Amino acid sequence: MTALHDAPTALERLDRQPYTYVRRELVEPDWRRFPGWSHVTDAQWRDAQWQRVNCVKNVKQLRKVTGDLLSEKFYDDLAADMDGFATMSMLIPPQMLNTMAVDAAPADFTDAFLADPVRRYMLPVKSDRDVRWPSHPHSQRDSLHEAEMWVVEGLTHRYPTKVLAEMVSTCPQYCGHCTRMDLVGNSTPLIDKHKLSLKPVDRQDQMIEYLKKTPGVRDVVVSGGDVANVPWPQLESFLMRLLDIETVRDIRLATKALAGLPQHWLQPRVVEGLERVARTASRRGVNLAIHTHVNHAQSVTPLVAEAARTALEVGVRDVRNQGVLMKGVNATPDDLLDLCFALQGEANILPYYFYMCDMIPNAEHWRVSVWEAQELQHAIMGYLPGYATPRIVCDVPYVGKRWVHQLEGYDRELGISYWTKNYRTGIELEDPEALDRRYPYYDPISTLGEAGQKWWSDQA
Repeated sequence: MTALHDAPTALERLDRQPYTYVRRELVEPDWRRFPGWSHVTDAQWRDAQWQRVNCVKNVKQLRKVTGDLLSEKFYDDLAADMDGFATMSMLIPPQMLNTMAVDAAPADFTDAFLADPVRRYMLPVKSDRDVRWPSHPHSQRDSLHEAEMWVVEGLTHRYPTKVLAEMVSTCPQYCGHCTRMDLVGNSTPLIDKHKLSLKPVDRQDQMIEYLKKTPGVRDVVVSGGDVANVPWPQLESFLMRLLDIETVRDIRLATKALAGLPQHWLQPRVVEGLERVARTASRRGVNLAIHTHVNHAQSVTPLVAEAARTALEVGVRDVRNQGVLMKGVNATPDDLLDLCFALQGEANILPYYFYMCDMIPNAEHWRVSVWEAQELQHAIMGYLPGYATPRIVCDVPYVGKRWVHQLEGYDRELGISYWTKNYRTGIELEDPEALDRRYPYYDPISTLGEAGQKWWSDQA
């Protein structure tokens, strides 16, 4: 028996755990460390219009902001990626760029910037990519087949009771791994983007009419692109029209801008309008939530927390996070738990989902295998409150979101998992085998053993 005076201290006991929680105060990094922003005032930084005007959209603007901090080797790496691999054009708000390489000394900035997790998905370079398998053989531009399931332009009816309303095809920022890279953003040398053809008012009218005549739909995700790019009067009008439909019971606003451009959600006219919508939703018993997209703890700053709390204060029921699981960004237990504690504990944002990165072109360096995702789900259990422990999900083409432990079969050697479902998507209503079929999903080939990699090489 251990004597009382020999018992380990509380700190020693914590150090014996696989993960040690340490509360970290949120900090807004000093943007003045960038030569191009050395004279930017606090008032300018908090101004949403200043943030939008000063987004970094090209190499020339990046050079202007960073001065001599980044080497020519970095710019060569970036140019090679933009010419041959990028599926998204460059668009980075100052707020987001400011969360990259936050503690780097000027002499070490290029190396720190290259290693930075936020940079890895917001500003990819060629050396990030998988050399042998940049794309999986089964990757697709619209990997989730959302456009196939449009019932009117921009309205995806994938699940029996839920729809996705794509209001715009733009965002305040463009993430390299965007699942809607087929539609969202400007064309790149590699990808000629599809375009929404209807005028916004006509598209919204058609969406509302479909929902009025489809009472089985109770849940509407209002997205895009990003709803922060919808002029507020237009967005408020659409939300009020949704609230007039008796059968709509849940409305979710999808906006990465809560993290990438929180200044937008702190504008008085937006806050006042959001309060009007929230009060109307409350009177009618409709659950109004905001879903944002944060992938690393560095992105959770005091301004992000202020934007989230402001939305809650004016009556939004929940602010939730839907991150994407990516190698080099957050695919370790420590990174996931640090992010979740920053979101839940410091910013009142509920960790909700982590999606496995979708099978779009040139995304193999970000993707993890199903078995790796399963191990990560196991590793984060037990630390967070149960209601704030996120599920890691695989968005299986033609199936939908499935918890990573729900797979029906798994060929680990070839990296092929098999999934089933319990409902038909909108394009399978006449398919008698939809509920009996096994749907495949594919691990990154680089995660396979020698035999598996050889098999895929032979297939290719």
